[in-house]
Amino acid sequence: MPFIAELVISVLIVIGGIFLLIGSYGMIKLRELLPRLHAPTKSTTVGVGAILIASMLFFWIERGHFTIHELLITLFLFLTAPITANLIAKAYLLRNVDPANDLPPSGQGEGWATFDPVGPDGYDPSEEYNPEKD
Repeated sequence: MPFIAELVISVLIVIGGIFLLIGSYGMIKLRELLPRLHAPTKSTTVGVGAILIASMLFFWIERGHFTIHELLITLFLFLTAPITANLIAKAYLLRNVDPANDLPPSGQGEGWATFDPVGPDGYDPSEEYNPEKD
């Protein structure tokens, strides 16, 4: 294997390890949920992505065939981590934040998207299902 390839793979592994270490430290150090979401979604995602790309490069250069598995895992990780963090953050906001007292004004004709069920056309989805009527 050429020295440049070994250097690139080694650098990717070290970068991945540093990001994983930072993400693990953030999970331990940060106490509240919303700041704690940054550790697994940002640094850990980049760390695992760098290690998977290093693995993909190693097998491509060493064995001579391109493996798609690592690329698919990396793409899956980059797509699912932000979506999951967004859903967790919205659930936290709905359970723990009072929109009247804890949020600043949105500066628009509508409120914050998480707390405003009435859409721009006046449709309120909560009117369709009311468990007290049944």
